[in-house]
Amino acid sequence: MTAYTATETDATLPRELLEFLPCATPESWIEAALANPALLLIDHAQCEKKAASTAMSLMFRYVDRPELLTKMSQLAREELLHFEQVVAIMQERGVDYSHLQASRYAEGLRRHVARDEPQRLIDILIVGAFIEARSCERFARLIPRLDAQLAKFYRSLVRSEGRHFEDYIGLAQRYAGAPAVAERIACFAAHERALIEDTDTHFRFHSGVPAAV
Repeated sequence: MTAYTATETDATLPRELLEFLPCATPESWIEAALANPALLLIDHAQCEKKAASTAMSLMFRYVDRPELLTKMSQLAREELLHFEQVVAIMQERGVDYSHLQASRYAEGLRRHVARDEPQRLIDILIVGAFIEARSCERFARLIPRLDAQLAKFYRSLVRSEGRHFEDYIGLAQRYAGAPAVAERIACFAAHERALIEDTDTHFRFHSGVPAAV
């Protein structure tokens, strides 16, 4: 059972997505995001690139799974489009695209992925679902406090990231069955909650609670 505490801004999110996440994004992260708009956009762009790269990697590794190939091909195209859109917004706002050290979030989840198949694939899909669900939740939490242009853009991303979450979970359940997937989700949920609620020194799109300055 999850411990997600819903907020008013969560009304636009699918119930299944909220029940999937083990906790809400801390308010301190929201405040940090609003205080660091350039960092938010730069790391958001990097996240979109990484999401496309992950989808492409799955396509190359699991060529014998046609459902996965179709879903990941669609997802990669959409993530690259989002990347282009974020970069365009950055250019409009005079934000230079620079390299940032990745947050510990994605790697912290992948550390618990099984080494052997077929469990490895199932775990990778579950991790993908967590990344997409958390992204969706954070977009929704930010929307009411952003300017009109960025709010409109993030509102469109809530819909697409929600579909991506559903795609990842749907594939995992197709290949392993709902009961087995639920057991692994519970395992990863504990790690995801720790990554979201523990302190992080550097602000990133998927970072945890900002360290006190």
